[in-house]
Amino acid sequence: MQAFYSDHFVLPLPPGHRFPMEKYARLRERVAHELPHVALVEALPADDAMLRRVHSPAYVARVSAGGLDPKEQRSIGFPWSPEMVERSRRSAGATVAACRAALTDGVAANLAGGTHHAYADRGEGFCVFNDGAVAARTMQAELGPGTRVAIVDLDVHQGNGTAAIFEHDPSVFTLSLHGEHNYPFHKATGDLDVALPDGCGDEDYLVALGHALTDLFAQFTPTLVIYLAGADPLENDRLGRMALSHDGLLARDHRVLSACAERGLPVAIAMAGGYGRDIDQTVAAHFATIRLASRFARGRHRESRPYPEGVPV
Repeated sequence: MQAFYSDHFVLPLPPGHRFPMEKYARLRERVAHELPHVALVEALPADDAMLRRVHSPAYVARVSAGGLDPKEQRSIGFPWSPEMVERSRRSAGATVAACRAALTDGVAANLAGGTHHAYADRGEGFCVFNDGAVAARTMQAELGPGTRVAIVDLDVHQGNGTAAIFEHDPSVFTLSLHGEHNYPFHKATGDLDVALPDGCGDEDYLVALGHALTDLFAQFTPTLVIYLAGADPLENDRLGRMALSHDGLLARDHRVLSACAERGLPVAIAMAGGYGRDIDQTVAAHFATIRLASRFARGRHRESRPYPEGVPV
């Protein structure tokens, strides 16, 4: 399996900033040490042509040239810097590369990404460019008419930017399981939105996910799946408000990957959010996703329980 990374491009953030930038390098280092069969590839940046398939030319130009006003920067949550621009382009490029690799290998990953709060004309919530949307549009441009993409968004926050971008587009299906009372507080309208209560645990989450996946594939036949595997539904995540265990998150991943494998669908994974009070817990959750994905990529999806005994599936 190929995994694409961009953590060498680091945003200069002020002391005490709550975005866990270091998790990306730590994830890559752990993958390098423990999963030698995963090929780590530095991502190339998304160019203007890719970004403009989703984002307005004026917005791309403002981001690139440092023309974001203070209000726009506050909405994104990052101060503008050349490093922010490069990092954002690389993160989008990594999801594009993961989609291309998934078409060949079945499964591939971006060790960052999931920037689903970015709209066509603005950024929000630590998201500058919408990597999933950029990747979906790039795949449609490269594969041609009839290409249909499902975006399965299991970050704890609704992918409002993604939902808005594709709201009137029948060729892209957006599925989101998210916290009903969590950010963003004004939700966009996706194709299938499942709002879950604060404190939602493994069993209720997995039941809801099972129904959602059934509904997705009953309504839509994709060419490709982009899966946002957020670690922020994990219990004790600072921004999550849910209560999934590590086993529950792994069972979640297994359900998504199994559903894709059963249908012969390529799947590109992006890490999305994760803001654990203990960053090691966030990195561990992301690593477990990559480890499981690599097993699917190696044909191990036939294993009956590639996760700890007792996990509800």
